[in-house]
Amino acid sequence: MTMEEAMRARHTVRRYTDRKIPGEVLASLRERIERRNRESGLSMTLVTENAEAFGPVLRLFLAKGVRNYVVLAGRDRPGLDEDIGCCGADIMLYAQTLGLNSWWVGGTYSRKGLRKHAAPEAEKIPGLIALGCGATQGVPHKSKKPEEIASYSGPAPDWFTRGVEALLLAPTALNKQAFTLRGEGRRVSLTCDSGVFSGVDLGIGRYHFELGAGKENFEWV
Repeated sequence: MTMEEAMRARHTVRRYTDRKIPGEVLASLRERIERRNRESGLSMTLVTENAEAFGPVLRLFLAKGVRNYVVLAGRDRPGLDEDIGCCGADIMLYAQTLGLNSWWVGGTYSRKGLRKHAAPEAEKIPGLIALGCGATQGVPHKSKKPEEIASYSGPAPDWFTRGVEALLLAPTALNKQAFTLRGEGRRVSLTCDSGVFSGVDLGIGRYHFELGAGKENFEWV
């Protein structure tokens, strides 16, 4: 499965089976996480066979079977949330290519439990990505129409249209899809208005648009 195929196949899954993730899959995930950490200066960590990120009530009713997750963290600095969104989106789709399901969790978790498994240098933790073998494959989220979030000056080229389609597949806080995308020539701008989650959502959105449109076809402004 390619990353583009994973983007279309991935849906939020909140309930997982007790099947363990194979060792070779975990090794591939760790390598990917370490590489993204090196590239972006983040401090993401992979936690396995541990449920401390969720309290008993959440594990019973919302996060059933979640025992594997990626702690999304880094030193507090300008642009951290956007970098976390971009790199987290990459990890999430890569996990899908390995046959895993996922859930981007922005608030409903135990901060104390998550902090115990964060890297020592992690100053800020905007959330986590739950991973595992899903009890289901999930369902597509409710989506806005392309014209509700995007516009292009003149006839839109195919790469822009593909990018918008990819952007609408991105998971966002409360499924708000609060994006505003503008294109003219090769120049594209993207903003996101989703409150405290805006930076993370913007990073996720940028990653998805780049994957759909192709980085070689445009430049961000």
